[in-house]
Amino acid sequence: MSLTLRTISREQHLGFIQSQPAASHCQVPAWADVKTEWRSENLGWFDKNGELVGVGLVLYRQLPKIKRYLAYLPEGPVINWHAPNLDDWLQPMLAHLKQQGAFSVKMGPPVVIRRWDAAAIKSGIQDPDVKRLKDVEATHIEPRAFEVADRLRKMGWQQAEDGGAGFGDVQPRYVFQVPLANRSLDDVLKGFNQLWRRNIKKAEKAGVEVVQGGYEDLAEWQRLYEITAVRDHFRPRPLSYFQRMWTVLNNEDPNRMRLYFARHNGVNLSAATMLVVGGHVWYSYGASDNIGREVRPSNAMQWRMLRDAYAMGATVYDLRGISDSLDETDHLFGLIQFKVGTGGEAVEYVGEWDFPLNKLLHKALDIYMSRR
Repeated sequence: MSLTLRTISREQHLGFIQSQPAASHCQVPAWADVKTEWRSENLGWFDKNGELVGVGLVLYRQLPKIKRYLAYLPEGPVINWHAPNLDDWLQPMLAHLKQQGAFSVKMGPPVVIRRWDAAAIKSGIQDPDVKRLKDVEATHIEPRAFEVADRLRKMGWQQAEDGGAGFGDVQPRYVFQVPLANRSLDDVLKGFNQLWRRNIKKAEKAGVEVVQGGYEDLAEWQRLYEITAVRDHFRPRPLSYFQRMWTVLNNEDPNRMRLYFARHNGVNLSAATMLVVGGHVWYSYGASDNIGREVRPSNAMQWRMLRDAYAMGATVYDLRGISDSLDETDHLFGLIQFKVGTGGEAVEYVGEWDFPLNKLLHKALDIYMSRR
């Protein structure tokens, strides 16, 4: 299969994404407008009949003081990763990016390698000898993913340092997902653990209501998000980031980004943003106040978001990044504990991969990043 690669228009790129059952929100053309500190380019792969068969959103970040770039394809490109001729897809991409002045390429193949169901994770948490997810036997292993990893290594790609729970600009290697395909909503609710079901009922009894917000409510979102940042010790993104995100994503597709609030007696207690691409729905950012926790607003909000995702025909509700730690003393443990209550599964991707086009500059970047 002979493939050619060239720059394509945003319209071509979006058209291809819309023809797919799902793709990462980091690979839609509008994501480039969210990440304004990067320059971007839309790439397209064409087969010998001239048909568009794959796309990639590339973000370029310039190195300080020189005109060389790190080229990044977050959770992409959107190609046939299981093609036996993976070289024919990736070699033209590397050649093109080198021409564009890239000294290093980073990509995140959207290829799942293992899955652990809620029962397997729970047994891991209860076992004192188990500290990490990979110490637990996976419920499902995808053998083709190992072939992808082997092919990448043979081509000279290097597995990047693990991005942890996906905080900051690195994409998460481990995520938590609730599968929705071929399940009834009843079935999904039955999959929740007792605590979750109890909390959903508690919120309902207390009169918690979950509503959708719009652009004008982003300032209220920011208020809750900044309270969360102080409590959880992270640096919050500015309001302008979420305003830009809302504007550019919903201009591309009016249903791309949603905002939810859980409120009690007219006071907003928690909030979340949701992203939608095809059949894949993400709970993207979450925020909550320090008050009103006893009425369980976060559980109520997740259940509403999950029901809305189901009503849209989503095949998966994605709760995004988790750490792979099952150690109760780890500060990130609460994250997996909260998410595992939904009865979904932990999912491991093959992770991010680097290709140093200029070994010296690549090494310099590594040193620079490690000092930040």
